[in-house]
Amino acid sequence: VFVNCSDAEAVTASVTHLRSLGHERIGLAVGPARFLPTQRKSSAFLGLGFSQDSIERTIFTAEGGRVAAGKLLDAGHTAIICGSDLMALGVIREAHSRGMRVPGDLSVIGFDDSPLMAFTDPPLTTVRQDFRRHGRERVGLVLEQVASGLRDGSRSIIIPTELVLRGSTAPPPTA
Repeated sequence: VFVNCSDAEAVTASVTHLRSLGHERIGLAVGPARFLPTQRKSSAFLGLGFSQDSIERTIFTAEGGRVAAGKLLDAGHTAIICGSDLMALGVIREAHSRGMRVPGDLSVIGFDDSPLMAFTDPPLTTVRQDFRRHGRERVGLVLEQVASGLRDGSRSIIIPTELVLRGSTAPPPTA
């Protein structure tokens, strides 16, 4: 039984938003390649015309975000989409350590919409997952399996995501 969010939808919405602001050098900071969400986000990102050089895979922590940001910023990216809100906080920390402003010099998008992200400085633009719906769907599928005696876990439900616009994205800096 698989219940997942639509990582492709999340990446597409994030890229569409950043491109609408004028960003062309967009990077993706995600977790280790062995994780399915990383694979799905990376695949969607590549499908939007980006290269492997614009993807940094680290760990889903603030420090992982900071490491990924260092490499993406060194390569000239003006916006970074992150695989978690915690990674996004690390990206912002790295930008600040370089004297950069978020969103003035760098736009950042997180993932999850953790409860405190509306209160960060700047408030984090992020992709919201409906965790309650995830839980309800998982329980419903398991109960359905138990009731029908099925042992096959091949059923999958994809839950939509929502891009929540806050204060961490803006047009790229002018040269």
